[in-house]
Amino acid sequence: MKIAVFGLGYVGCISLGCLANNGHSVIGVDVSEYKVDLINSGKPTIVEKYIDDLISRYRNSGAIKATTDHNTAIKDTDIAFICVGTPSLSTGQLNISHVYQTAEQIGMGLKRKGSFYTVVIRSTVIPGTNEKVGKIIERISGKEIDTHFAVVTNPEFLREGSAVNDYYNPALTVIGTENQYAFELLQNLYSQVKAPVIKTKIGVAEMIKYVNNAFHALKISFANEIGIIAKTMGIDSDKLMELFIQDDKLNISSAYLKPGIGYGGSCLPKDLKGLYTIAYDNYLTTPLLKSIDESNTVHNKRAFDLVEKFQSKKVGILGLTFKKGTDDLRYSPAVELVEKLIGKGYDVKIFDKNVILSKLLGANKSYIEEKLPHISAMLEYSINDVICYAKTLVLVHRLDEIIEYKNLLKKKNIVDLVGYKEFRDFKYYTGIAW
Repeated sequence: MKIAVFGLGYVGCISLGCLANNGHSVIGVDVSEYKVDLINSGKPTIVEKYIDDLISRYRNSGAIKATTDHNTAIKDTDIAFICVGTPSLSTGQLNISHVYQTAEQIGMGLKRKGSFYTVVIRSTVIPGTNEKVGKIIERISGKEIDTHFAVVTNPEFLREGSAVNDYYNPALTVIGTENQYAFELLQNLYSQVKAPVIKTKIGVAEMIKYVNNAFHALKISFANEIGIIAKTMGIDSDKLMELFIQDDKLNISSAYLKPGIGYGGSCLPKDLKGLYTIAYDNYLTTPLLKSIDESNTVHNKRAFDLVEKFQSKKVGILGLTFKKGTDDLRYSPAVELVEKLIGKGYDVKIFDKNVILSKLLGANKSYIEEKLPHISAMLEYSINDVICYAKTLVLVHRLDEIIEYKNLLKKKNIVDLVGYKEFRDFKYYTGIAW
């Protein structure tokens, strides 16, 4: 395959070497004559393990060359990777101007191109960039997207210091496109990479790099704050975290990583506050740990705000405990929501088959009696009664039986806190994170 790589910085140089190593003919394109000259002399533009050998070897074989002429690069290739830089502005936003300038160059090159062309955005960009790149190319080339060319989002997951190895061994390869031809082209291009190829929506592909890196930053900061607490208390932080990461069912896993209502129950709030208090008592500043509870509080307030927007006083709550399948009401976000609704004058009815007042015991019973002293007047033991009563329904738990009421729910205001895909096309539906 004949490929153009626009941008000969970190991602572009790695792409150049690895694509050539996979048997492709690759043209590097850059406005910097210095970078172009480096590649054409068989030298990489970056310092990175293995890349010097790849660039030297495939420049000598003729599989790699570089140019400042974008028109020639487009004319001689069938696919272009956009790998230009997207540095931060002083406002914190990304500077996408280089991506758009490259789109203009590609558009000019496509004016004289007869065959279908695929443009792949490899740079880290903000959601909406793919669409804008497509419009720029259409405007300048006079050609139609998905008829004469396609724009694909294919984020990279390369770490400096291990980039070549990461290229060949990612967890997955993400391809954001609705164009089947372009997808199959990229799927074939990555056939030598040891990872599943995932086709997804363009917006998802544009966003995933941000999610990944934010989580990586979160993990680093979390481990550091735990480390200083452990050190202050004379605990071996290495041993502590070695034990922590051995749990791949809950700790290092997909558990808890689904958007929805905030956390609650008897453990997470208590233990989080306990850990923060340990840090505070030892005169340690741990802003990440402190902010977790604040973030949860802010998030749960969104549920109340969504109910308020519908401006109907009759509200039904489907699910009250902090987790489906339990009777634990302690620190349940749904209890906090009901408490706030009652305080604002809403008429609330609740269905939760696991909440039987006569069977509640100890701290669980004391908690609900303190928070909702008149809960007995709100509890219904029939889901039908709650659905028929309410103008606005708040879906807290995923309940199998609710699907039977789908036609009735079309007429209700729906506030979804758990993620029912079945109701998202309803006229009066809103989700907390959908």
